[in-house]
Amino acid sequence: MKYNWLLALPLIVTAAISGVFLAQLVLNRGDPARGGDSAALPSTRAGSVAPDLDLQPLAQLPGLTRADLEGNGLVIVNFFASWCVPCRAEHPTLTALAEAGNPLYGVNYRDAPDDALGFLSDLGNPYDLIGADPEARAGREWGVAALPETFFVNDEGIVVLHLRGPVLRRSLRNQVIPALAEAGYTLQGAEAIAQQ
Repeated sequence: MKYNWLLALPLIVTAAISGVFLAQLVLNRGDPARGGDSAALPSTRAGSVAPDLDLQPLAQLPGLTRADLEGNGLVIVNFFASWCVPCRAEHPTLTALAEAGNPLYGVNYRDAPDDALGFLSDLGNPYDLIGADPEARAGREWGVAALPETFFVNDEGIVVLHLRGPVLRRSLRNQVIPALAEAGYTLQGAEAIAQQ
């Protein structure tokens, strides 16, 4: 019986392509510049002046403007949405930071107002000020790639830290507190919250 090698060609090509993909994954693991870790994408905002906040009001809640970012010490600006599962996961940590006295401002991103209000009603509203960004205009200006994203803005309106992903106790302990300390800033009660 004569064997037709062309029948094996699709299997050989598939194996070769899979081998190339696997080699790239192994070689680029942990290298954010080459796509190894999307959570470690460099921020376009860290170290620069916080952009404008062209936000709509969210029901009768106190609104947020760009002027609110200056003169209030270190403030936390959190982009969130009701449809964002990690936003629910970070909510207890953000609430604890707000209760410890840290100014916390929310930007409700690409969300229906009723859904956003339901989210805040279910979990509690830790935000001192809040605005809605239904068309993601502010999100684009701030460089938001995926929710949740949190910016730490100093008294002069400069973004000192940009965290992509949820603010959990682990990320507070391992990323936020050390990065802010390196920049010369602290969050009230953060050490205790991170250890809970």
